[in-house]
Amino acid sequence: MTEVARQAASGLDQNTGAGGQPVLDNLVALLDLERIEENIFRGVSPAHSPVRVFGGQVAGQALVAAGRTVPEERKVHSLHAYFIRGGDPSVPIVYEVDRIRDGRSFTTRRVIGVQHGKAIFSLSASFQKVEPGIEHAEGMPDVPRPETLPTLLERVSEFSDQIGHHDRPRPIDIRYVNDPPWVTRQTGERPARNQVWMRADGKLPEQDLLHVCVLTYASDMTLLDSVLARHGVYWGLDNVLGASLDHALWFHRPFRADEWFLYDSGSPTASGARGLATGQFFAEDGTLIATVVQEGLLRVLDY
Repeated sequence: MTEVARQAASGLDQNTGAGGQPVLDNLVALLDLERIEENIFRGVSPAHSPVRVFGGQVAGQALVAAGRTVPEERKVHSLHAYFIRGGDPSVPIVYEVDRIRDGRSFTTRRVIGVQHGKAIFSLSASFQKVEPGIEHAEGMPDVPRPETLPTLLERVSEFSDQIGHHDRPRPIDIRYVNDPPWVTRQTGERPARNQVWMRADGKLPEQDLLHVCVLTYASDMTLLDSVLARHGVYWGLDNVLGASLDHALWFHRPFRADEWFLYDSGSPTASGARGLATGQFFAEDGTLIATVVQEGLLRVLDY
C-alpha cells in the first residue's frame, strides 16, 4: 500500500463535518491506484468501511485501472459491470486489466477485481476517439435549483439515530429534490421518481477520466432507493437486505463532476427479490450527460 493510499484509507473516515475538500481529496487518493505491473493495479478501501466495500468505489477504481491502459485522447463512453462477491474492506483489491482490443476508433478493456484469490467484480469498458455526429437528447425535468435545497445532513437530522450512516462525512454533496425515502415511508407517499442534485464536494483536478470515475462512484448512491421508495421501505428502518448485482453506464457528453448534476432515477419493475432502477444525469444547464441502469438484490423480510 502506498503512503498516499494509506492516508486516504484512514482520512476518509476521520474527517468531521459535512464533507468538503479534505474528504474529496481522500476519495481522489483512493482512486489513484498503485500500479504493481503493466496491467495490474491495487486499490484500498477506507479504514472504517461498512461490512462490504461500497459498490461505487470498486466500480470507480476498476474504471481507473482500465483507463490507465488507454490513450488519454480516447474517452470512456460505456461500462458494464457485475458485482460477484461482497468486497472485504480490510484488504486491498487487485485489479487485473485485459487489453481486449485496440481498434482505429474504439478501445475495449476488461477488468477483474480480485480478493483472497477470488473474483469479486468484473467490468467491461469501451473507449472511443472523439468524433462528430448527429445529436439529440431528452430535456431535464423542471426542478428547484440545488442551492435552494437542504443538505443531506439537514434532511437526515431527525432520523440520525435510526439511519446514522447518512451523517458521515461524504465526498459527494447530495441535495434531495423530492422528500427522501425515509420521509415518504412515514408520509405514505410512494414516489415514482427519486431526484437528487449531486456534485463532488470540492475542486477536482483537470483529468477527464477522474471526473468520469467520480460520477461512476456517485452513480451507486440513491439509485436503488427508487425501488424501495415505491414500497414504503428503507434501509435501516425496515428488514431490508440488499446488494448491487450489475451496473451499466453510458457517458454521452463531457462534464465536470465538481459541478452540480441532477440524478433523476426511477424503477420500472421489481420481481424475484430483485429490483431494476434506471437513471439519467443532467448537467446544471440541462445537458444530458449520462444514463445508468442497475439491478439490485432486494430481500424485504416480513413485508
